[in-house]
Amino acid sequence: MYCQFYGLKEYPFNVTADPNFLFLSRKHQEALSHLKYGVQERKGIIVLTGEIGTGKTTLCRAFLNQMSKTVKTAFIINPYFSGLQLLKAILEDFGIQPSGKSRLSFVFDLNRFLLKQAEEGNNVVLVIDEAQNLKIPELEQIRLLSNLETEKQKLLQIILVGQPELNQKLQLYSLRQLKQRVMVNYHILPLDEDEVSKYIYHRLNVAGCDGRIKFSDSAIKKIYFFSSGIPRLINLICDRALLLGFTEEKNFIDKGMIDICINELNQKLPR
Repeated sequence: MYCQFYGLKEYPFNVTADPNFLFLSRKHQEALSHLKYGVQERKGIIVLTGEIGTGKTTLCRAFLNQMSKTVKTAFIINPYFSGLQLLKAILEDFGIQPSGKSRLSFVFDLNRFLLKQAEEGNNVVLVIDEAQNLKIPELEQIRLLSNLETEKQKLLQIILVGQPELNQKLQLYSLRQLKQRVMVNYHILPLDEDEVSKYIYHRLNVAGCDGRIKFSDSAIKKIYFFSSGIPRLINLICDRALLLGFTEEKNFIDKGMIDICINELNQKLPR
């Protein structure tokens, strides 16, 4: 609606996990380094957590896009599966045609695939998003998959991505064996105050902004206090601010406009 008015090629503040818009804050850079280390060193199980809207999925998509052709990947987005369904989904995302319908045949197919990839010098990465929703039996199954290995290295690198509840779940006594196998664990924090302005203009630049859109310092400060540095909330308020700017034919977004947008959002967001 407002892209033509501002000369943008796409909407800069969509809440979809588009890796092209990834902003590498200090915390996101650290998280990316942890993922790279865990995969390159074949550490087995990696855990990445963060509050809702901190950019975990976007970061993982960008990370997978950076992988070389020697890294085979699978990305399970919403793991609301039984153990058998989860195994089948993993096989399908790796492009493996199941030879049977049993749990044993699924594991056999996966192991054969992993051994073939190892022989060819490839690494294999499985990312499971929203992993806090996995039940204890499914998490235990993940642990068993991490046991697929040679004498020298892990055949499958598993990245569990989720909200802080995932770490809480890993504290359960029944999951102590899984917790012991987590070799890399990183928690993404929201943006610092000084990063909010950089984040906003980064997304505008990616969307093709020619510099005509400006946010006042007080507007950016207000956005930070409203969002607490959570990227998804920054996107919500900035998208509304640009829409308001469009209706008022303004390229300069000031604090008063942000106040209006915050009041509108507060009426719609769950309390």
